[in-house]
Amino acid sequence: MTAATTTDGRVTGLPADRLATLRERFAPVFATIRDGAVERELASGRPGDRPPAHAEVRALADAGFGRLRVPEDRGGFGVTLVELAHLVADLAAADSNVAHLWRGHFGYTELVLLRPHSASRDEWLDRIVGGAVIGNATSERTGTTLADISTTVTPAADSLRLDGRKFYSTGTLYADWIYLAADRDGERVTFAVDASAPGVTSIDDWDGFGQRLTASGTTVFDGVSVDPSVVSAYRDAPLSHIQAFYQLYLLAVLAGIGQAVSDDAVAFVRPRTRTYIHANAAVPGEDPQVLAVLGRLSAGAFTARSLVVAAAGQLDGVVATNEPGVGVDRGLLDAAENAVYQAQIEVGPRVLLSASELFEVGGASAAERTRALDRHWRNARVVASHNPAVYKERMVGEYALHGRGPVAAWEKYHEVGPTRF
Repeated sequence: MTAATTTDGRVTGLPADRLATLRERFAPVFATIRDGAVERELASGRPGDRPPAHAEVRALADAGFGRLRVPEDRGGFGVTLVELAHLVADLAAADSNVAHLWRGHFGYTELVLLRPHSASRDEWLDRIVGGAVIGNATSERTGTTLADISTTVTPAADSLRLDGRKFYSTGTLYADWIYLAADRDGERVTFAVDASAPGVTSIDDWDGFGQRLTASGTTVFDGVSVDPSVVSAYRDAPLSHIQAFYQLYLLAVLAGIGQAVSDDAVAFVRPRTRTYIHANAAVPGEDPQVLAVLGRLSAGAFTARSLVVAAAGQLDGVVATNEPGVGVDRGLLDAAENAVYQAQIEVGPRVLLSASELFEVGGASAAERTRALDRHWRNARVVASHNPAVYKERMVGEYALHGRGPVAAWEKYHEVGPTRF
């Protein structure tokens, strides 16, 4: 079966090996992104003094990357979460910054897909298919947890007024729309605003030692006008897989970094002729100890991706139970989110170890700044730090021994609202 492309860029009649077809479709864009990754890393420098990856994000959007999860009959590719995990990992292997900054976009797409059929849902699917990119501005530096927010929406004539300051707003600098959470008279509400609306300012002040180009800095909302009809109460949202999805996405990025580590190690060793007095062969590529390192790096990349894909498969099963407006099967969600946590416990340390062990295949030349091989450890450490695995070890243990799954924590979050958790 041969796929055909319509005049608006949609692919119809995708064959059974849809993943292979989509990999072929995005391969040229991924290759271009990979070719510029080191140069962008070296130019990342200090906040406010680095070139954002606008061209790379736009190239992906134009190729249809942002509509991967939109159903085929609505103009998307209708990929499963397993297929999405593979493609995100492939992109992260090219540049983990670019892959990571799409997290908010795909998270919001999941939320749209969970909604009952409506004019609003159709409008958002059309925007996504049209190439719109959605960023994230949910977290703040106020309070003590994700649940604590000071951003507000207050009545203002026929609309609402949005005021506040967000941080960790990954991808917002590249976005056409921004999804956020705010407080409305003591109640947590969520909605999306036009990134170009008056009063919206995105600041590239993320100062992490890794993932420097994800635009994970500050977003300011100063008197932004919001249509009350687009605002939804968080506590009214049906039970869904969205929290597990956000963690799964980070794991896919980590798996991609693991692949990049393996690929870069092979690329470093292949042309190398310089070796050591105590080496086992005339060239590093024939040295059994060097080959053993390459084998461990390759196995690490394979293991990381396999765990991510396995967890994604369980989440696909959860999504299949969704009843719009009602939610998903709680028991299946508990098991699937636990699987994501299990993968998180293993994937992060595995990739971080690989990113360090990479330097065992070469001498001091591997540490040359122009190679930027250190970016893999720095990027992996930052991604893994988003939601520390140490907290997940206990929760996995509780599920194994007592059957207490992670969903209860999110249900508690729904009950208590935005001010305490």
